[in-house]
Amino acid sequence: MKEQLQALEKEALQKVHEATSLKELQDVRVAYLGKKGPITEVLRGMGKLSKEERPVIGELANKVRGNIADAIDSKKADIEAAELEKQLAEETIDVTLPGRPAPTGGPHLLTSIVEEIEDLFIGMGFEVREGPEVETDYYNFEALNLPKGHPARDMQDSFYITEELLLRTHTSPVQARTMNMIQGERPVKMICPGKVYRRDTDDATHSHQFTQIEGLYVDKNVRMSDLKGVLDRFAKQMFGEDRQIRLRPSFFPFTEPSVEMDISCKVCNGKGCSVCKKTGWIEILGAGMVHPRVLEMAGYDPKVYSGFAFGMGPERIAMLKYGVDDIRHFYTNDIRFLKQYHQA
Repeated sequence: MKEQLQALEKEALQKVHEATSLKELQDVRVAYLGKKGPITEVLRGMGKLSKEERPVIGELANKVRGNIADAIDSKKADIEAAELEKQLAEETIDVTLPGRPAPTGGPHLLTSIVEEIEDLFIGMGFEVREGPEVETDYYNFEALNLPKGHPARDMQDSFYITEELLLRTHTSPVQARTMNMIQGERPVKMICPGKVYRRDTDDATHSHQFTQIEGLYVDKNVRMSDLKGVLDRFAKQMFGEDRQIRLRPSFFPFTEPSVEMDISCKVCNGKGCSVCKKTGWIEILGAGMVHPRVLEMAGYDPKVYSGFAFGMGPERIAMLKYGVDDIRHFYTNDIRFLKQYHQA
């Protein structure tokens, strides 16, 4: 029986060595260690042995069974490692290839222009203020020297919600609110960016909704020359140090005197071309000295205080600076257009 167990061990270990798959290895386990295997059969015949032989054969049988089980486990680990290595080789990923960059967005061109203008005026001591887009008739018109029935209102006919509430037609109400809050107690130097609304026909240069930035400076001894100096610095900063400006007389109910500001055409350098309609100049914004009546309604003594105001459209600034030929490009959200200016 001892020789039989040793022979079974040798045979089983040889089968384990020759196995090339987990299935073959399982077949060896069942064949030699299963309930119907030869080792089990040998153990069933131990009843015929003497008392002295039974412990010896039992110990040997357990040793043989353990050796075969250990060999199967070791071979199983080798086969699994080989299969894993094969799988990794077949399914390998070349991590040395460069990654595909994820597309990133950027600020809208108008956002960039507004922030650039804000930075410029903050550097000149202006503060940035904002106000409601749904405005009262008083702050939108009356506080700016545009009483009910004034013909100048027709130029800014807007979207009325009630007889006294409307979508603001300019950001000037923010200036009126700020001065009304201060009540002449101190000077004010501010710009107010934001969206405004007017009943206008949309075309290449007009929109029913657009952006506006207005500025206001009220203090003692503020003069037209101060306004010109601020606007000249603005034009050179936005369009280049070689830009020239000119001020033309105009009319706005809330300023007196009032002016339109032109900049020299960068295409022809002031010589005259199709872009500037042969004039050499391009209109860019309106401005003027704050009307005494506006100061008085806001609580300022017009005999002590004076000031200037100006207003511009960032869309127009962007169109001139980057050669955009249609204001609607800013609002139709065509990614092909917008992504050209992510680094603007």
